[in-house]
Amino acid sequence: METRGADLTDPEFFATRDPHAVFKQLRAEDPVHWTVGRLSRGFWSLTKYDDLQQVYRDARGYSSERYGTGLPSSPETEAGRDGQGVPPEHRANGTMLVITDPPRHDGLRRLFRSPFLPRPVVLMESKAREIVREIIDEVAPAGRCDFVLDVATRLPMAIICEMMGIPRADWSSMFKWGNMALGHEDPEFQVGNAADTQRQGFQGLADFCFKLAQERRRHPGSDLISLIANGEIDGKKLTDSEVSFNCQMFVIAGLETTRNAISGGVLELIRTPAQFARLAMNRALMPTAVEEILRWTSPITHIMRTAMRDGEIRGRKVREGDWVVLWNASANRDEEVFPDADRFDVARKPNYHIAFGFGEHFCLGAHLARLELRLALDEVIRRIPDIELDGEVKRLSSNLVAGIKHMPVRFKHGGRQVA
Repeated sequence: METRGADLTDPEFFATRDPHAVFKQLRAEDPVHWTVGRLSRGFWSLTKYDDLQQVYRDARGYSSERYGTGLPSSPETEAGRDGQGVPPEHRANGTMLVITDPPRHDGLRRLFRSPFLPRPVVLMESKAREIVREIIDEVAPAGRCDFVLDVATRLPMAIICEMMGIPRADWSSMFKWGNMALGHEDPEFQVGNAADTQRQGFQGLADFCFKLAQERRRHPGSDLISLIANGEIDGKKLTDSEVSFNCQMFVIAGLETTRNAISGGVLELIRTPAQFARLAMNRALMPTAVEEILRWTSPITHIMRTAMRDGEIRGRKVREGDWVVLWNASANRDEEVFPDADRFDVARKPNYHIAFGFGEHFCLGAHLARLELRLALDEVIRRIPDIELDGEVKRLSSNLVAGIKHMPVRFKHGGRQVA
């Protein structure tokens, strides 16, 4: 079938057009769609909620480790995906939590999970709220700001960097390298071509984090890097590659996904004034509003798996070695699961979205992301409730991250709190 001229391998398509029209068509006409784009090989695009859950549940039948979890964004970044010509120490497959299969994945997850459990996250609330208030205090008097750079980015950056024990002087480097690693197809973040930008971004993070990890091995603290650097599985310490890549993973995950949920959520509240007013008048709706923003924004647009055996999905023959791309953004608008799925509803309930994935790879930082999103929304509503757009919203060129680069806004309250 034709998908209206859309190329799901083209990051620019996601920055300049609405992918949801294409996903709606695929759900209706060809939910397990053999997709051909700019890459050297095709892949299966799964767009229905139940089909994604089927694959997410089968972590052994559909591998995260074999080819990675993100669809290559260009032929340049596709090169070396099979490991040929790529030194083992530079590959995250089999060492980074999200790109590791069971049973190693299970051991890494158990090791890393303690700081992200509900109770430790609850204990962070006071500090996180203080950070949010300081951020709004700084932007409010000016009456305008770039909401992405001046608000949405700063809260998750502060939280994850403090959790990891990264010095404040290095936070800007984390932001730069994170943008290069995940936004490598976007000209704004490129250094050379896309492949070079991606490589430099990941390498910058990996080298920096490993240097800190070596220090924490000698002088451990209570931070996340110390936990990773000194952690053991079955009585054995993690390898240098596991330490480096997993520290890198937490920086990127902590920075990128939550900032995009915050900025995308505030954008949709601005665009739907009735929903904004409803939430402002009834703060008890905040938990359901958070879940609806996660569903609506789907910060990680897709996750990729590789079939480890021949099988069948909705009658289509999937062969061993095939790439299977799980479009979270589509499943979260599946009309069979979410009534009136294209309507943003801060009171939606139930809301069994899969913005955090599903099954064994369910996002480890989900509780923390929800906390950060709730606090950011609450402070915006209390302090700058008349927020509105003040220019063009610019989206990230990426088929993986549903990101907003710039979102100019204005407001008149000047930081005066409302009830």
